[in-house]
Amino acid sequence: MTTQTSTPTLAHTRDELAAALAEQDGRPARGSSRPYRRAVVMTMGALHAGHLSLVARARELADAVVVTIFVNPLQFSPSEDLARYPRDLDRDVALLSGPGLLRPEDVVFAPDPQVVYPDGDPVVRVSAGAIGDVLEGVSRPGHLDGVLTVVLKLLHLTRPDVALFGAKDAQQLAAVRRMVRDLDVPVAVHGVPIVRDDDGIALSSRNAYLGGEERRRALALSRALRATGTADQIRAAARQALQETDVDYVALVDPETFAEVPADFVGEALLLVAATVGTTRLIDNALVEVGA
Repeated sequence: MTTQTSTPTLAHTRDELAAALAEQDGRPARGSSRPYRRAVVMTMGALHAGHLSLVARARELADAVVVTIFVNPLQFSPSEDLARYPRDLDRDVALLSGPGLLRPEDVVFAPDPQVVYPDGDPVVRVSAGAIGDVLEGVSRPGHLDGVLTVVLKLLHLTRPDVALFGAKDAQQLAAVRRMVRDLDVPVAVHGVPIVRDDDGIALSSRNAYLGGEERRRALALSRALRATGTADQIRAAARQALQETDVDYVALVDPETFAEVPADFVGEALLLVAATVGTTRLIDNALVEVGA
């Protein structure tokens, strides 16, 4: 028996997106006991099972889904891989058309940079504040400001009730939640758990850059997250697990503020690691019990 798939509506311009959203708005909610809901999943393409888990969850939470595919230049520094970042829209749309994912009335918004930034680089941008000054903010200055700026623009353009983000980019998720709260953006933010390959590595579009030996070394990131003990013991054990990589940071932080927890901390904290394997920079994280 052949599994049926469906192709979503593809929009490249603001006018095409507005027309597609108007079509969605004219449809009834699945249940008469609640109002109509739209969900958005923001991606940079090069989709994998982790992205598809976000879309599947969006399908459960909402009547209509918009997936954005946009490689945002604002979040790349001059030394990073903007030009090298993988792009294959036909493949991405085919994946999104799989069973249980997007329907014909759902939308894939895949704009060019001049559609998102019609006047060039925006003069006014969103600042991530203190949460953008640590970890990824140190390694990639301005990165979270660029993320929040495009997230806010895409929220305005897609007008969702629900926005879903992956937990692998934990600092980004925390920054988006804080922006939505601080700026009174009328959207509910949902985090979706990390999806891992059978060997434990967190799924990432950048995994495609890893050769065989590099893939083996990259497994150190997920192993580092198994560290236990006191705060200092966890940090030390995680660094030890990463010895075959070029470590960027190991951090044990408060999950909301991203401030480092003290040595005598007891309770749940977020363990984050970032390291480069070959030429590929990877991140991973997990909630851990400290001092147990």
